[in-house]
This record gives sequence, structure tokens and C-alpha cells, in this order.
Amino acid sequence: MEFKSDIQIAQEAVLSEITEIAAKAGIDDRYLEQYGKYKAKVDYKILKEKADEPDGKLILVTAISPTPAGEGKTTTSVGLADALHKLGKNVFAALREPSLGPVFGIKGGAAGGGRAQVVPMEDINLHFTGDMHAIGIANNLIAACLDNHIQQGNQLGIDVKKITWKRVVDMNDRQLRHIVDGMGGRMNGVPREDGFEITVASEIMAILCLSSNITDLKEKLASIIVGYTYDDRPVTVRDLKIQGAAAAVLKDALKPNLVQTIEHTPVFIHGGPFANIAHGCNSIMATRMALKLADYVVTEAGFAADLGAEKFVDIKCRKAGLKPSAAVVVATVRALKYHGGVEKADLNTENLEALQKGLPNLLQHVENVTVNYGIPCVVAINRFPTDTEAELEMVREKCRELGVNVALSEVWGKGGEGGIQLAEEVLRLTEQDNDFHFVYEDEMSLEEKINAVASKIYRADGVEFSAAAKKQLDRIEALGFGRLPVCMAKTQYSFSDNPNLLGAPRGFRIIIKDVKVCSGAGFVVVKTGDIMTMPGLPKVPSAEKIDVDEDGRISGLF
Repeated sequence: MEFKSDIQIAQEAVLSEITEIAAKAGIDDRYLEQYGKYKAKVDYKILKEKADEPDGKLILVTAISPTPAGEGKTTTSVGLADALHKLGKNVFAALREPSLGPVFGIKGGAAGGGRAQVVPMEDINLHFTGDMHAIGIANNLIAACLDNHIQQGNQLGIDVKKITWKRVVDMNDRQLRHIVDGMGGRMNGVPREDGFEITVASEIMAILCLSSNITDLKEKLASIIVGYTYDDRPVTVRDLKIQGAAAAVLKDALKPNLVQTIEHTPVFIHGGPFANIAHGCNSIMATRMALKLADYVVTEAGFAADLGAEKFVDIKCRKAGLKPSAAVVVATVRALKYHGGVEKADLNTENLEALQKGLPNLLQHVENVTVNYGIPCVVAINRFPTDTEAELEMVREKCRELGVNVALSEVWGKGGEGGIQLAEEVLRLTEQDNDFHFVYEDEMSLEEKINAVASKIYRADGVEFSAAAKKQLDRIEALGFGRLPVCMAKTQYSFSDNPNLLGAPRGFRIIIKDVKVCSGAGFVVVKTGDIMTMPGLPKVPSAEKIDVDEDGRISGLF
């Protein structure tokens, strides 16, 4: 059989016009703003019309710690939505937008894979509807006005050595991590050290995803702290008087983007914060809209259940008042063997000993979901042809010991049909009572919250704070932000802050190097290990494989 790449499968799909998808989803034409034939934005005013309607059931898809072997979380999310659709359920998927950094870097796009994709995948993985551009411009508008204020006399008394606001670009560009700008004489600004972050790490992205309406968006923007004065008072966007301008730039970006799967299931793709350096969930606006339009909503949280899912629970659900009805933890036998010490080249060979060594990674994630988050859970094994029955039975047996079922998922090759077993188990779980709860409570100190995540979720022996981090924590508490949730910035590859400690490590401590308050988004970012907010490109970036022909047909995206 001829092998077809993800982009070939997507390009051969027959799409319904977006007006048809909207009509089937119950979206009146007056709320639809078309971007061509196959994508549209949906006006948030629809939420006022449907405010009194009951919410559907929310299903979270998360995963084990990622490996080079791949896990397929987005593919599983899309396939599960298609499977529920096949079973006759009224379903929506609510997913994150891809960043151009990973698309041109090493990770690739984020529109699913095989027969379980969101389309048009080229548009989604490239410029889409311009949300990333708007977020970047709003961020850099604040940066420009901040430096202009200093240039024009610095009435607020901003200390250029205490500026915390960075510029952003939607690209992996390590060259911009640390720069000096304002060079070239008095007319070209005030020289200072500066730096860039990737757009998805911007507080603006988090604010867009956590805002419930345009007024809320404007208030959150106004509350952003951009730096401190010479006498250590915080300076906000409100002080610069530009929250209205930034909100105007984001007015359309705040509206969720409507697209479809290959099997014509409606999908919102909106907002894309990374889960290792940001909070990793799509927008509250899109999730709420989907819950009003459908009986079942499939959403995902970035990377593994120690990162995206924890932030989904402790940040997104806390702020939006959401309560998930079920969760899916995605794994592959290949990835579990990698966690057990097998090299990537040898993953196709049966190895029960390595699988047994790697399984604790899955089991710890499952235990976190069911015990520490209180959400009923199913394990979805994204099946590969090389998986043996003995390996699959070992996974089933270990999960049964935790009271969790395993469903084989073959959505990559079969689309929704390959996810029926998973969908049926998810439907069963959504009818159960659950004990959903947060990992920590609001009234705990920031240090206690950090320790709670580290000890309960990562299984660390403790937390160590650098002198700088301790000082930052004290200042943040003194400024009155101690009740905010924490957003842990940590490697995605390990429960620890060391990416080389695979499986379910024990006997480690989490090192906190830096702490920053995001007063607009409403959380405190806690940086561990060597985590960076501006990734770099690999030796051979994916950009080298991407091309476009004379007919405008793109190749090389995945």
C-alpha cells in the first residue's frame, strides 16, 4: 500500500464549506465571519445568546512525557471527536493554534495526523487567521510605547535595569534571546539590555486565552506589569495608557476560529500558549462556546499531564469555573519502551523488560489525573503495527491495577472508526460522578503552591530556590499577588527539571531559578532548570523540507 504523508492526506480530503459546518453546529450566520471558504471566526456575542443553555461535557486529552518516538495527543483528540461524531453524538473539538517556531523547527505542526486531522492543515499551521500576528503586534506595541516613554522624558521614573517586558517574534530564534538595543545616539532610543521571547510565551497570549470578553481582555491588559521604577514601584500598561490600543489590535483575535476535521466534525482552534513555558491550553472563549454548542467537547492540554493538564486544572478550570467530566491519557508502547531505556532505532522490537521499566511514567501520569485532579480516566494506546499482544497486555494489566481501562486507538490510519472503542469508554466515564479538585488552594502561599505541585505531581523530594527567586517571591507576595496560581515552566521530557531523567524518577529536587508575576494573565511564572522562553532551531530544521510549487501547493508540512 502506498504511504501517504499527513499533508497528502489532508490535501486529498473533500472539505465542506465552513458555512455548512457552522449551520450543522448551530452557529447562526450573523455570528460567522468568513476567512475564505474553509475557515471562519465566530463572534463572541453568540455567548450572550446562549448564556442560559446548559453546558456539554468536557473531555480532556493529555499524555505521557513526550519522547522522540511520538505519542499523538492531537491526533487522538481529533480522532476521538470524529469517533463520537460517528456514534451520533453532538460533538465539538477545542484545540490550540500551532506556532510557526515548531512548524519550521523540529516538532512540526499541530493539526493532528493521518486520517485524524483538522483541515485546511496548511492554513492552520502557517498564518491561519492572523491571531499570532495580532498577539505579537499587541506585545510589541507595549514594548515600543514603554521605550518611547523613557525616551520622551521618563515621567514615570522607570528604571531601565528593571524592565521585565520583552519583545516577541513567532519563530525559534536563539540569536534574539539577549540583545542590546537603542544604539546609535540620542535620537535612536535609550541603550539597554533587552531580549525576545517566542510569541506563544507572551503574557498577551495567556491573556487572550484567559479572557472571557473584550472588557475583561482590556482590564487584564491594563494590569500587566512591564517593569519597576527607581524606587521599586510596579509600572503597568494602565500607567502607559495603552490598554485600549492593545485591545483594539486584539479585537478580532479574541474571536474563536472555526474549522473542521477530515470527517467534518466542527473544531475551534484558538490560542496556543506552550505548556512548558506557559499554561498550555486553548482559549476559555473557544471552550465555553463549544460547551454551549455541543453535548461533548474534546479539548487538549499541551505536553504531558504534569504540565498542560496541571495548568488546565489549576489555572484554566480555576479561572473559568470549568469541570471536566473525563480524561484521556495518550501513550504508545514505543514511547514507554523509550522511557525504559531503549534507543529510538530499536523501538520496533518487542522488549517486555524495557516496557516494564518505562510503564511507571504512564502510571504516574494516570495517578495524577485520577487522584490529584480527581478526573475519571482512560488510557489511549496509539497503536503501531509493531506493538505485540504481549506488550499491549502488559499495559492493560498495569493500568487495571489502578482501576483504569485501556483502549486501543487506531485513528491515524482509520479516522473516527479507529477510535470507537476509546469513544465508548469515554462516554461511560462521563456518566460517572467525579471528585474534580485543584492541586492547591488559593489561600496557600506561592512557596506552598510550588511545593505542592513539585511533591504531589512531580514526586520531588523538595524545592530549592535561588537567592534571586527567593527575593522575587517575597516581592510578589508583598505586592499582593500571593493568591495567584503558579505556572510552572519546566522541561516537558521529565517529571524532574532534568530532561535526561526519564520514566518516573525519584530522589530529585526541583531548582527554582526565576519567578515572575504575570499580573494581567493572573498567574506567577516559576522557571525551573534550564527552561527558556525563546527556543532555538535544530541542526536540520523542518524548514529545509518545506516547499511550494508553481500552483501554490505546499509540501513538507507535517
